[in-house]
Amino acid sequence: MTSASARSPEEIDSISPEEFAKLCEFFYRRTGIVFSEKKRYFVARRVEERIAKTRSSSFRDYFGLLRFQASGEEFQQLVNLLTVNETYFFREDYQFEALTRGMLPELASARKPGDRLKIWSLPCSTGEEPYSIAMQVLENWPQCDQYEIQIFASDIDSRVLGDAVRGVYGERSLQRVGPALRAKYFEKIKADEYRLRDEIRESVDFSTVNVVDRVQMAAFRGFDVIFCRNLLIYFDDLGRRETVETLFECLAPGGFICLGHSENMSRMSSLFRPRKFADTIVHQKPTDAE
Repeated sequence: MTSASARSPEEIDSISPEEFAKLCEFFYRRTGIVFSEKKRYFVARRVEERIAKTRSSSFRDYFGLLRFQASGEEFQQLVNLLTVNETYFFREDYQFEALTRGMLPELASARKPGDRLKIWSLPCSTGEEPYSIAMQVLENWPQCDQYEIQIFASDIDSRVLGDAVRGVYGERSLQRVGPALRAKYFEKIKADEYRLRDEIRESVDFSTVNVVDRVQMAAFRGFDVIFCRNLLIYFDDLGRRETVETLFECLAPGGFICLGHSENMSRMSSLFRPRKFADTIVHQKPTDAE
């Protein structure tokens, strides 16, 4: 008879409906992410992997590890398995154009040369979005050298942050990067694999952040632009409302937030006012807000 510690994921019984519900409730409280019944197989297989990897004797044993492990390392491992990271350079590029043609010039008009402008990409996944922001600013905003531009990038998944810092990408990520930008900002290291040059990688400050953790989020304040795209689709109505209210607090007065094309701010919060720049709508924190 095979011992529990030696079993492969395929040999572990699937978690029960009650266990699935318990896990989903725990994950929701900790991350704000909702898993529907349609995601049960996806979640169960990955939990079973972690049960085997940690040599837990049962779901109950593993769930206790998740809840009470002081370091939180196992919870982070599960987060890394259960979060989806689908991205590429210059995705929904009309918002990057709005950044350099509308948002940054407007923000700069109220500042003096040398002042700081802070941009935050959340969630940043493997780094394509914040690096796209850096290249967009360098290539398309003539005033960029007159200001101290800081780009921050955060994600709940520590594994993808490691990939972001490494800065190595394949053709799928680079599908919208033309030959001129590839030659200028990337070096080819092998067939169909490119590394971002140091000056771009070093322009972004990466960190692990959970948006529903108020203590973590309290450290992020005074941002002028936040890109928070395609995160809120994984939350329920309450989670969306609470998250955008938290992001409101992270913005400086007059700052802007960019959401994904399927995310509707008017259904989540009335704190922001909509602004139209060229082909996109972004949302602004009123200049007189605290």
